[in-house]
Amino acid sequence: MKLIVGLGNPGKKYEKTRHNCGFLVADLLSTVARIDLEREDFKSIYGKGKIYDEDVIIALPQTFMNLSGEAVVELVNFFKIKLEDLIIIYDDMALKPGTIRLRESGSSGGQKGMQNIIDLLGTDNIKRIRVGIGEPVYDSIDYVLGKPEGEDAKNIDEAIIKAKDAILYALKSNWHNAMSKFN
Repeated sequence: MKLIVGLGNPGKKYEKTRHNCGFLVADLLSTVARIDLEREDFKSIYGKGKIYDEDVIIALPQTFMNLSGEAVVELVNFFKIKLEDLIIIYDDMALKPGTIRLRESGSSGGQKGMQNIIDLLGTDNIKRIRVGIGEPVYDSIDYVLGKPEGEDAKNIDEAIIKAKDAILYALKSNWHNAMSKFN
């Protein structure tokens, strides 16, 4: 079983903000895969279904970004998910808007939600998709919690679609092939 977790902040106030790119990818994937995100438990909203005959859970932690690891650990433990079957999706200021990067492991790059997951799972060997939101031109907190506009919004929307496509490709093929195709 695969566990695909989109990171973000819960609540209307944060919808469509740069920091919620992970939520947006997971929502799009759930729509395309017809997996309803209607269950609430494990500090998450989640749904279970199949993609290409693969059992999949898609989850949105409801802990707020910086405590995302709490939800991920609960999901991993309850559903007995192997770490190689975990995929995390999140925003990254180090990548320009419209860019995505797939990695198998590595540091959080300063992304606090991903760092919390690494800390609580005790490993950085976690597959992840980073969605570029670009460098802030003002306070980084206001930037990530702001809604992109204009060209940035268009590019981030395209990256969200690419990230969804990368997950589907990885499930159909494998992670290495997806990295080759989408990086």
